[in-house]
Amino acid sequence: MGFTTRKLGDFENGEKYYLQGLAIDPNHKGINEYLGELYVATKRHNLAVERLEVLKGCNCEEYEQLKAVIAGQPSKY
Repeated sequence: MGFTTRKLGDFENGEKYYLQGLAIDPNHKGINEYLGELYVATKRHNLAVERLEVLKGCNCEEYEQLKAVIAGQPSKY
């Protein structure tokens, strides 16, 4: 739900869904990446960096994608 609402431009509800997901699994790679992208889109860079820190050390695609978005490169998704 978070991904869909975010992609529709409903950042407020997208964020709510992502935060609900993180309440269940704080280290979920996909949710942390997409929430970080939402924070970049809503100009809350510091919060995006916090999501990146959660992913640090996972050696995963989600880390690399969020890192690129924070650096100003467009997301694949």
